[in-house]
This record gives sequence, C-alpha cells and structure tokens, in this order.
Amino acid sequence: MCRRHLLQFLSAVLLSYASSRYRTTATANEMQSNTSRIVVIGAGLAGLAAARELHHQGYEVVVIEARDRLGGRIWTSTQWPDMPLDLGASWIHGVQDNPLTALADEIQAHRLTTRYERATTYNTDGQPLSHAQHDRLDRHRTRVFHALMQAQEQDDDVSIRQAIAPLLHGLDRSSEPYRWINFILSSEIEQEYSGSTAELSAHWYDQLQNFEGGDVLFPQGFSAITEFLARDLRIEFGQPVQAIEWGRSPLRVVTSRSEFIADRVVVTLPLGVLKAQAVQFSPALPPPKQEAIAKLGMGVLNKCYLRFPSVFWPEDVDWLEYIPARHGEWTEWVSFKHVADQPILLGFNAADRGKAIEAWSDAQIVASAMETLKTIFGDGIPQPIEAQITRWASDPFSLGSYSYNAVGSTPKMRQALAAPLGQALFFAGEASHGKFFATAHGAYLSGLRAARQILVI
Repeated sequence: MCRRHLLQFLSAVLLSYASSRYRTTATANEMQSNTSRIVVIGAGLAGLAAARELHHQGYEVVVIEARDRLGGRIWTSTQWPDMPLDLGASWIHGVQDNPLTALADEIQAHRLTTRYERATTYNTDGQPLSHAQHDRLDRHRTRVFHALMQAQEQDDDVSIRQAIAPLLHGLDRSSEPYRWINFILSSEIEQEYSGSTAELSAHWYDQLQNFEGGDVLFPQGFSAITEFLARDLRIEFGQPVQAIEWGRSPLRVVTSRSEFIADRVVVTLPLGVLKAQAVQFSPALPPPKQEAIAKLGMGVLNKCYLRFPSVFWPEDVDWLEYIPARHGEWTEWVSFKHVADQPILLGFNAADRGKAIEAWSDAQIVASAMETLKTIFGDGIPQPIEAQITRWASDPFSLGSYSYNAVGSTPKMRQALAAPLGQALFFAGEASHGKFFATAHGAYLSGLRAARQILVI
C-alpha cells in the first residue's frame, strides 16, 4: 500500500470515531422519520437532489435559497434568447455511468459533444504550433508531471509551484521553456482544478476521479437538469441563511427574512461561504469540520462569452489554446461554431488571474480578451457585438467556483466535511464528495448521500 493510500485508510478510521462523538439532544422518539420536517439549505444540484429524494419518500421538505433563482453554481443565462449560455457548470464530464447522464436521458435532453482532440494550440506570437514545437511541448509536459510524481513520493507536501521550481530555475521569463511550462500549469492544472499552482497540493491535487466517456453540454442549458429536479418541491427564494441552531430539537434556521423550524437540516452551502463564516452555527461546528473548511481550497474559474457578427477562427475546432507571455492570460477558449453553429467564443481565466480580473470592468475584460484574439487572428477581426462575463469569487452566495485540495489539506477532510452531526445536521455539496469534488455530478451524488443518511435513521 503506497503512502497516500495508507493515509486515506487511516483517516477514514479516525473520522468514523470522531464523527460518532457529536450528537444532538434529540431522542429517537422525537425524530420519527415519517413525520420529520426537513429544511434543505441551497437550491443547487446537491440541495435539489437531496430534497427530491426525501420528498419522494414522503418527508415534509422545504428548500431555502439565498438567490432569486434555481441552480446555485448551475446558472443558465437566457440573455441571448437564441443561445442559452451556462455561466456556471456547462458540461457533463464523462458520460458513461454518470448519474447526470441518466437524468438527461430521463428528460430526453438534447446534448452536444465537444472533443479535446479538436483543438489548435497557438504560440505566443499567434502562430499555430508546428509538429516540432508540439514535440517540445510534450517533452516539457512529461518533465512537469514527472516532477509532480516525485513530489508525491516525498513525506512533506509542497505546492505544485514548489515541486516544479527546479524546472524553471535560471530560466528567463521570456524564454520558450519558461512560457511553455507556465502554459502547462495554467491550461492543464489551474484550469482543471481552479486553484493557483502556488496553493494546490502536490500530494493531493489530482485525487479527483473521473467517469469514462466524452464530454457533453446542453444546447438548452444545464438548467434543464435543475428545473427537472425542482419539480413539485417547495422552494423559498431570497432567504440568505444567517444562523443554524442545531444543538437541540427542533432545529432553527434563521434567514435575513424569516425563520424555519426543522427536525433535520441538510446544509449544501458552498465551501467559499463556509470559509467566510457567513453563517453562524450554534453550537459551533466540531473541530474536524472547522479544520476541513479552513484548509480545503476554494478556487475560481471565470468565463467570458464573446458573440461576434461572423466567425473568423477555424470552424472545425472545439478548443483553441494560447501560450501567453504572462501566466494564465486567456490560455483556453471554446468555440461554439462547430458544436452549435454560433459565432461565439468562450474564454476562461482561472485561479489568481481569474480572481484578479473580477475587479475590472466588463469593457476592460473584453479589451484584454481581444488583445489575445488579435494576436492570433490579426487586427482586422471584428469586435464582439455582445459579451457575458462571470465573477464567481465576488458572488456572495458562492465566493468561488469550486473546491480544490490545497497544501495542508488531505482527502480525509472531505470526509469530515461530509460527516453528519448526530441525527440532526447533514452536509452535501461538491466539496464534500471525496471522489468527484469540483464536479456537477459530485454535487448531485453528495445530495443523494445526505438524503440516504436521513432515510436509514
């Protein structure tokens, strides 16, 4: 058994002991499951999955949501009526055996497939990489991930940036190796995991597991799934939670507008909100949960959709990649021409870069994006006629896009985050799923887990 797997096994044993110590004052007779009142906090995928399952089992369920819309970090914009756009999660990643695939099949949702193989990579000067340059880029990639594998065999955890530091030592920042290694860090790690390579754990950053199969998105938007899950549910919008009193029965959930009484509460607050301590728990959460909240990372992946009067980029590609002069600037783009026959490009900014540009105006963000596109396709390209831009780190009800494993965190902390507190308080959300954190399907599965924990009481 390797060092990482041994640590995970021991952590699970210790967690099961620790979580058993916390119980509310409610007795079994006070908590009859067939009459229990359930409050679910959050109308994202996790909360809707839990509420739907419990509702179907006959429980009295109310979902309270801070926003005035469904979905949480599933957010389909209809600003452009002919092209719904997902400002949050867009794809079902890995369609085989994915529970979201089953839901999409159930509602007969149309899906479009994007392929990473349909990609073109452009160098800093805007020219597509030659075969020889692709070979050199592959050699840099091999060196980067070999350095990370070596770091995972060491006893002490370090950041990804620290682990690969020897590869950059002595290199001029304008040199090809320096720019290309940073491109790999941005496009293949920061864009994937949402955290800065200066903060991502070299030991644990890649613990995310995947389903097999391709990636698909919804032409009508991911909200097709959340709207389906929300059918027949009682949902109270505009109810930001301020406090959860869970030490005795009944439990009280206090919002800025009202108060809800419950026998059990399912908490699906995003990790960013938990980290900000925006909600007061009384009594305080036990130390293992507090540690998990403090040490797990909440990352950023922001989107900039640009709609043009016509297509000026290759029409047969899904992904356009760019090796910038400065780390993380517009390294990844998705074309909606091939997949949806729309003259739309989607540019991403992740981690530190994604967070920094949230302070910019929309016009400044668009201008920055256009600098990159003009470098690749020339000054004669048209200006976008419309844009849609996200700022997830500034959203008070998410304070980030999705979670990652930061230096100082371990997989057991996600188990601690997921552990119920007695028979009263249950937790769900992508950050609480040990295998599929940072994904929509992880959020959905975590909601089902919380519901089933209640059902077996």
